[in-house]
Amino acid sequence: MNELKDDKNNSFRSLDLTGQRALVTGANSGIGEGVAKGLAEAGATVVVNYVNGDERAENVVNEIVAKGGKAIAIKADVSSEHQVQQMFGRIIQEFGSVDILVNNAGLQQDAAFHELTISQWQKVIDVNLTGQFLCAREAVREFLRRGIKPEISSAAGKIICISSVHDIIPWAGHANYAASKGGVAMLMKTMAQELASQKIRVNSISPGAIKTPINTSAWDTPEAEASLLKLIPYGRVGVTEDIARAVIWLASDHSDYVNGSTIYVDGGMTLYPEFREGG
Repeated sequence: MNELKDDKNNSFRSLDLTGQRALVTGANSGIGEGVAKGLAEAGATVVVNYVNGDERAENVVNEIVAKGGKAIAIKADVSSEHQVQQMFGRIIQEFGSVDILVNNAGLQQDAAFHELTISQWQKVIDVNLTGQFLCAREAVREFLRRGIKPEISSAAGKIICISSVHDIIPWAGHANYAASKGGVAMLMKTMAQELASQKIRVNSISPGAIKTPINTSAWDTPEAEASLLKLIPYGRVGVTEDIARAVIWLASDHSDYVNGSTIYVDGGMTLYPEFREGG
């Protein structure tokens, strides 16, 4: 993330999260890293969750601290109930509570449908869907225990689920991933419906093509990027800051009346651009 600037278009200053504590899962690279840095820039204390890559996680923490923010890294597998509960216990011990959960951790294990193994299916569902359930459940328990602190936020807590455009766009060769993201979409809406009366807000962000290390081959040459841009009407590939800005807004009181919504941050990928000509 860029350092704080006076230009409100290039900073998160106008969406102040000072005093709030945020957990971002899968935050030592890619979208999670960008979101963690954005939350810190907006004033939140950030927990950088990760499952592999100790050095990368510490680098994220160090970058946040070097810019005046506060962050720690906690290693935990979000698909493990025990590890998730331990992680939340440590967060509460360190910071007293948690106000924002960004359910970002996810992975792909791709295969043609007829070759997809039960192990590949289960691993993706366990991390991408069950992981979101386990983290959200612990967050909600803490939100309900603590209640609303109006000096911090109008809501008792905020959960932002990071999904994908493939929660509505089928994706051949990725049945496990698409199914997990479709599940996230309905999990989010059901949580939002059930928890709204408790002043807990739950929303989703569904990214399109975002430049991260996991998909470098899709955009790192002019030819690859040109091919990818055929699917993006807005004419550019997204960056992690695009997702971070949406997360910060959903975590702030600026979006206090937004609940159970999915924001597609995709440059128009979900507009079926193939139908621009002919159809």
